[in-house]
Amino acid sequence: MGNNGNRKNGGLIITRTPLRVSFAGGGTDLPAFYQHEYGAVFSTAIDKYVYVTVKRHGELFDEPIRLNYSETELVDQIDEIENSIARECLRLLEIEPPVYISTAADIPGSSGLGSSSSFAVGLLNALHAYRGERVSAGQLAEEAAHVEVDVLQRPMGKQDHYAAAYGDLNFFRFLPDGTVSVESQHLPNGTFGHLFDHIMMFWTGLTRDSSSVLSEQKRNTDRKMEELLTIRGHALKLKALVSNGFDIASFGSVLDDTWQIKRQLASTISNGKVDEWYSAAMKAGAFGGKLCGAGGGGFLLFIVPPERQKAVQDALAELREIEVGYEVQGSRLLFPSTE
Repeated sequence: MGNNGNRKNGGLIITRTPLRVSFAGGGTDLPAFYQHEYGAVFSTAIDKYVYVTVKRHGELFDEPIRLNYSETELVDQIDEIENSIARECLRLLEIEPPVYISTAADIPGSSGLGSSSSFAVGLLNALHAYRGERVSAGQLAEEAAHVEVDVLQRPMGKQDHYAAAYGDLNFFRFLPDGTVSVESQHLPNGTFGHLFDHIMMFWTGLTRDSSSVLSEQKRNTDRKMEELLTIRGHALKLKALVSNGFDIASFGSVLDDTWQIKRQLASTISNGKVDEWYSAAMKAGAFGGKLCGAGGGGFLLFIVPPERQKAVQDALAELREIEVGYEVQGSRLLFPSTE
């Protein structure tokens, strides 16, 4: 199939790619860490998504390339595209205009749920389908990481790309040679529901560019190796917990331990307001929690027994709560349907 798009269905492709919640291990997926010591992250995909549409652009439009996201770009050449992920994904797969790309999401960007990586994975999935190709989750994850980490030089690791591509609850191991092992967590029936019944997520209303947080964290890696090794140990603890009967109070306690250490990795990870909210939730009965993503804003996540959830809601009344569920699938093609 040529790279100008499948003529069937008007060349229309739609993908859906999940966002993720990382429970423990964040920071050990940065090359500055895993090139010396293997990294480990324990995370889950959630039922909040990034949708990407790709189609051959109509011949009657004046512009060969149209991008619709939070902004609209009408350009003649790929090099002129300002959206860096879209530009580099089109370059990587050698897509030739005319082409139309549109994206929509369930959650705002810069929220700590890996949205930029979900967009990269979802766009690459769509562009491969546009070329008539089906590729593995591993290939999508590696290509998306290549775009963001290698080409765009963003100070980030690979965990978000793998979570978006694979879906599910996973233990990721980041090895010194750059490879990643993916261990899907096969839990007894009802365990996932039990976990998510205890998860509460609150939108802080604070958005931030994760690059500034991660840049400082990256610079601090060498002198924070002890803390990062402890955080890696927390990911291993969670893996052991879910495979040995799954005590929810212990799960929450590990999240609290990892958050207290993560706050020390960079000055911008937390702030007075976030600390105040966190303390209020813990006093109201949360077992533990953390700020999702690199830090500085986004979502606060807590593990709370059902009988204490109303008290936590009252304690954080100024924040908006969202419900999240478990997503077993990674990035998938919605149209044309493969089912």
